[in-house]
Amino acid sequence: MIHRHGIHHGDTEARGGLLHEELTEQVIGAAVEVHRALGPGLLESAYEECLCHELHLRKITFERQVPLPVEYKSVKLDCGYRIDLIVENALVLELKCVEHVLPVHEAQLLTYLKLTSRRVGLILNFNVSVLTRGGIVRRVL
Repeated sequence: MIHRHGIHHGDTEARGGLLHEELTEQVIGAAVEVHRALGPGLLESAYEECLCHELHLRKITFERQVPLPVEYKSVKLDCGYRIDLIVENALVLELKCVEHVLPVHEAQLLTYLKLTSRRVGLILNFNVSVLTRGGIVRRVL
């Protein structure tokens, strides 16, 4: 695992550069702006609403609360899963307001990537004093 600028990166990327690096940086910039304005301590839904507004201001397209059916024995079943945000049809975002990002949160993100056939995802944990110090986890499938 590589650690750079307070962001944890997956091991599977090519040496030539990070997949969706520019988009990831734009989204992190938007999230940092929201976190600077609000600080920690609010509900996840408040950060989601503000992040969506910030992405809109930056003209970054996204889908919000995207249903994620589970396929079981060739049948797609609605099990109530929702992806917080998919940005530019490429980057999966999972927003959290937790004391620590746990392995189960990372497993959730990797499952969302697998089920959507997307490669890159971010966990943004807004319940930290500085977002770029432990509040961002980047994973690549």
